[in-house]
Amino acid sequence: MAAKDTGEDTPIIIKKYANRRLYNTQSSSYITLDDLARMVRTGVDFEVLDAKTGADITHAILTQIIMEEETNGEQMLPVSFLRQLIGMYGNSMQAMMPPYLEAAMNNFQSNQDKLQEAFQSSMGPDALAKMAETNMAMFKAAASAFIPGGKPAPAPTSAGDDIDTLREQMAEMQRKLDRLAK
Repeated sequence: MAAKDTGEDTPIIIKKYANRRLYNTQSSSYITLDDLARMVRTGVDFEVLDAKTGADITHAILTQIIMEEETNGEQMLPVSFLRQLIGMYGNSMQAMMPPYLEAAMNNFQSNQDKLQEAFQSSMGPDALAKMAETNMAMFKAAASAFIPGGKPAPAPTSAGDDIDTLREQMAEMQRKLDRLAK
């Protein structure tokens, strides 16, 4: 993943000191695990290096972020999954798990993106307003059906064919309810 904020292909270097502080070498400032989590969510690529040895400790820091999220936030990883994952360590299948999990996550993300695109393209720009208008018209019509001698509530006028069809259906339901009430 390329760094988005830097305009470069090289990741931002974060140094971790013995006192557990994280130092962003690009912004010349100390940061927190929450800052690193935000960087991940916005697609900023970084590497975390041990300040003393220069060893890449990105994996351990990302794992620590997950642990913090699981502890402080809403848990995403089910216990059964964690047990299975732990069971894979030392197993002959351990070497196959990283590429499998990465492919599964990429596939999930791709499907999520496609679903969002399909949802947005199927819904016009005014779709949510139309849905709210339709829901309100149906609610008013249903509420008026329970009032003796009530008339169907006038439905909003600025909608399309679907809303007109719903209005007709609601009016017919109202007529039937009125007949049953007599």
